[in-house]
Amino acid sequence: MVELAVQAVDVHKSFGQVEVLRGINLDVPIGSVTCIIGPSGSGKSTFLRCINHLEKIDKGRMWVNGHLIGYERHGDHLREQSEKRIAASRRGVGMVFQRFNLFPHMTALENVMGAPVQVKRLAKAEVRQDALRLLDLVGLADRSSYYPSQLSGGQQQRVAIARALAMKPELMLFDEPTSALDPELVGEVLAVMRTLADEGTTMIVVTHEMGFARGVADRVVFMDQGVVVEEGPPDQVLLNPREERTRTFLQRVKAEAEAEAARDAELARTLSEAEQQPGPAV
Repeated sequence: MVELAVQAVDVHKSFGQVEVLRGINLDVPIGSVTCIIGPSGSGKSTFLRCINHLEKIDKGRMWVNGHLIGYERHGDHLREQSEKRIAASRRGVGMVFQRFNLFPHMTALENVMGAPVQVKRLAKAEVRQDALRLLDLVGLADRSSYYPSQLSGGQQQRVAIARALAMKPELMLFDEPTSALDPELVGEVLAVMRTLADEGTTMIVVTHEMGFARGVADRVVFMDQGVVVEEGPPDQVLLNPREERTRTFLQRVKAEAEAEAARDAELARTLSEAEQQPGPAV
């Protein structure tokens, strides 16, 4: 029997009159990488936030590593856990957001050390060694004393990944971790995530990076309008989708990527021609 890191059963979530999740059923095996794709507004990020109870589900059940998230049995009924119990359960789940959310007054090393020292009450000397190891893992050993303002966006996101790993989570959640980055910085963050995948880290990644999804994911999930439309191995979902909605979405993504590549090529050609123009006569 496959051990599950996450099991979602008929998960619903609404904001006011808007039903964002309309019955999500999803199993994520331990040690696997699941990429969730889909158009904006499809409920991807909301689902991710429900996994660690940052958003409270309205209906259904969610288990993480065998533990019911956000609720506990009380006789024949379920009741919501206390904030203290919920916070304790979140320690096993690391989350990396679109924005880096680093503390600006703390160095990279201090940002990574913060939670283990403050939350787990571990000794600073022990935490420091592990934090330096994690910064080395994400390629920033030589930037440990830098403040966020001294780091590029890609470097800040890598510090954020190291910070999440410092709590030794059983599960890592990534919510569009490259969407706020300049294109030239995306690759360095994806490279770190590939390393984590190679090491067997259980990961759920909401992403628009189709190349990453195809090359790294064990399973791709396509969501639209609050439901899972299609899921399966990357080549099946991305190259030979069964559902029309999936095909339409992927065609639009491909067209947008081609248009962006054409614009980049035109800009490069224009700059090259400008450089070749003779300068003014002296």
